[in-house]
Amino acid sequence: MDVGRLIEQVVSGLGFELVDFETSPKGRLLRVFIDVSRGVTVDDCATVSNQLTRVFEVENVDYDRLEVSSPGLDRPLKKMADFERFAGSDVQVRLRMPLGNQRNFAGVLIGLVDGAVAIRTEKGDFSFPFEEVEKARLVPRF
Repeated sequence: MDVGRLIEQVVSGLGFELVDFETSPKGRLLRVFIDVSRGVTVDDCATVSNQLTRVFEVENVDYDRLEVSSPGLDRPLKKMADFERFAGSDVQVRLRMPLGNQRNFAGVLIGLVDGAVAIRTEKGDFSFPFEEVEKARLVPRF
């Protein structure tokens, strides 16, 4: 059984977006990050947690602790749709392989251009194949 797919079904069925989920090395801790356009509340986290607990019981998913939370202000960008949705936002991008001796880039997300992640930095515009992005996250403005 694919726990990730099961979590995705439950979370999306409740009207939320599954941003990410993590497990501890031995799978004893399940950490689920959800989002919704209006913002995630404590009640939203409780609703998802209660539903996942019930489903895990039925599906015999073995775990010790379940944590459900919002992805935070520095939300990770994981899916191609994230790079379209958050165009115009400040981001940090880390590449799998260096581009001109540089793996980390910070700037304003332009979006997806022909399947590539495009950002505008102080040094100019850069474009990276989506598959080459190791990590990307929003940088909150205060």
